[in-house]
Amino acid sequence: TVHTGTAPRAMATLRNLAIGALKTLGAHNIAKTTRAIHDEPRQALPILGITNDPDTYGT
Repeated sequence: TVHTGTAPRAMATLRNLAIGALKTLGAHNIAKTTRAIHDEPRQALPILGITNDPDTYGT
């Protein structure tokens, strides 16, 4: 939890971005989806565009 400076506003922005991403991907129940991601954080990686595929270009 953050209470000072601009941190609360920054956290609210990040939360709203996450909710927007979930809605864009078709999540209807945001609370249920975030609980599922909390229980298995690897589920969030594809949402963020992160894959476990090796880079074929060697970079």
